[in-house]
Amino acid sequence: MHEPGGLPTQEPGDFTATPRVFLLALIACALGVISAYLSVWLIALINICTNLFFFQRFSTAPASPAMHTLGPWVIAVPVVGSLIVGLMARFGSERIRGHGIPEAIESILIKGSRVEPNLAILKPISAAISIGSGGPFGAEGPIIMTGGAFGSLIAQFVHLSSAERKTLLVAGAAAGMSATFATPLAAVLLAVELLLFEWKPRSFIPVAIASATAAAARRYLVGLGPLFPVPAHPIFIGPWGLVGCVFAGLAAGALSYLLTRAVYASEDAFEHLPIHWMWWPAIGGIAIGVGGLLFPQALGVGYDVIAALLQGNVPRSEVLGILVVKSSIWAIALGSGTSGGVLAPLLMMGGALGGLESAVLPNLGAGFWPLVSMAAILGGTMRSPFTGVVFALELTHDVNIILPALVAVTVAHGFTVLTLRRSILTEKVARRGFHLSREYEVDPLEIIFVREVMSADTVPSLHEALHWNSAFAYSDETLKVVVNRMANAHLTQLPVLDRESGQPAGIVTLSDLLQGRVQLLEAEHRRERVFSIPFLFQSTTLRKVR
Repeated sequence: MHEPGGLPTQEPGDFTATPRVFLLALIACALGVISAYLSVWLIALINICTNLFFFQRFSTAPASPAMHTLGPWVIAVPVVGSLIVGLMARFGSERIRGHGIPEAIESILIKGSRVEPNLAILKPISAAISIGSGGPFGAEGPIIMTGGAFGSLIAQFVHLSSAERKTLLVAGAAAGMSATFATPLAAVLLAVELLLFEWKPRSFIPVAIASATAAAARRYLVGLGPLFPVPAHPIFIGPWGLVGCVFAGLAAGALSYLLTRAVYASEDAFEHLPIHWMWWPAIGGIAIGVGGLLFPQALGVGYDVIAALLQGNVPRSEVLGILVVKSSIWAIALGSGTSGGVLAPLLMMGGALGGLESAVLPNLGAGFWPLVSMAAILGGTMRSPFTGVVFALELTHDVNIILPALVAVTVAHGFTVLTLRRSILTEKVARRGFHLSREYEVDPLEIIFVREVMSADTVPSLHEALHWNSAFAYSDETLKVVVNRMANAHLTQLPVLDRESGQPAGIVTLSDLLQGRVQLLEAEHRRERVFSIPFLFQSTTLRKVR
C-alpha cells in the first residue's frame, strides 16, 4: 500500500522499522562470525610479521618488538615495512592508507556504503606489515575497516538500499572491534556515536546482533575476557577523588588537543614534500626506527605495555618515555599515511598520562589513574564519550570505574568540543572536502502537523487537488511526511485534504515547511526570563496577605 505521491504508507509511531530488519539481522549474524575469524587471522598475521621482521623466524606466537636484539639495525625495520605499505597503496589501493575509521566514514557518507573488493584483502595485509615492522599502531582500525568492507561486499550481492548497505557495513565494523577487544557494548556505542549518523532500530538491531555474535564467537576462538585484568579499585573515591577525575579529564582533553594538532601538522608537513606520497610512509618509518632505538617499548601495538600500566608496574621514568616517544612517532607515522589503528595507541598514551598523574593525585589503587585517563583520552580524542566509559569497563571488567571514568571522560569531551572544531577522525574527512555533523536531534518537521502551518485562506477545489498529480497532504500528517512526498513528486506545494471528509482544507508550500525550522531556531537562540525575582517576592507577599 502506498501513500499519495508513491511512497510506502506508514502510520506515525516512535520508529520507522519494517520487517526487513529481520533480513539485515540475519546477514549481520553471519557477519559477526566472519569478523571474529578475521580478527583472529589479523592478529596471527601481525604476529607472523613481527617475528619475521624482528626475530627472523616464522611463527604465529605473540612477540614484542621491544625484545629485539637488532641494535641500530632496528631503524631499518620500520623503513622497509613502511616502504612495502607505500608500494601496496600506490599499485593496489590508495584507500589502505590511514587508520581505517575515517575511510569507513567516507564510504558511508560519500560512496553509498560501497567498498572495493580488493580493500578487504589489502587493508589487513598492509596493517599487519605496518604494525609487524614496528609501527606504533593498533589492529582495531584495520579490522574495523576490514569487517566493514566484508559487510559492504555481502550487501552488494543482495538487493538492498544504500541505507541498508550502510547498516551492514557498520555491523561488520562493530563486529570487528567487538572480536578484537571483547567489548561488544562499546563496539555498538562506537557505531552509534561515530559511524551510523542515526539512531534507528533498522540500524541498531543488526549492528548489535553482529557485535554480540562476534563477541560470542571470540570466546571459542580466543578465550574469555577481560583483555586487561586490573586490581580491585574502590567503589567510593570521595570528593578529592572526584576532583582528581576532573583534573585527569582536563589533562586528557589537553593531550587530545595536542595529539590531534600534531597528527595533522605532520600530515601538512608531508604534503609539502616534493616527492610522491608513496615514499612518505618510508620517511615516517625512519622516525619510528629512531624512536624504537631510543625507547623500544614504543614499537608495535603494545598490549603488554598497556597491561603493565594498568597493573602499576611501570617506573615513572619509563612512563614519561612511553608518553613522549610513543606520541611523537605515532603522530609522525600517522601523518605519513601508513596503515594502522588509533585505539591501542590512545590507550597507551592515556595510560602513560595517568601513570604520571598518579604521583600527584590521590592514591586509589594500582592502575586507577591510568585506567581513568585511558577512558578520558578516548572520549576527548575520538569525541565518543559513551564509548570511552564503556570501553574502559569492558576492557577490565572493573564496574567501580564507571563513575570516575564518566567524570573524566565528560570533562575531556567538553574540553575538545570547545577547542577543536573536529576530531582526529572527522578532520581527515573534512580535509577531503566533505562535512559531517555529529549532533543528533529530533527533526522539528516530525512533530509539527500540516494543520499548524498550512494556508487555509485559499482552499482549492477537490477537482484541482486531484489534478495535481494525485499528490496531496492530509491536515493531520506531519511535515516530515509531506516534505518527503513533495520531493518524491517534484512539487513545491500540495493541496491539503481533511482526512474524515475528504474535502480540501488548504495549501501547504515549501515556505510553510520552513516554519518548523523557524521554531527550532527560536528554541535555540531566543532567550527569555520566564520568572523574575520580583515575581517571586510578589507571590510571597500575596501568600502573606491571604
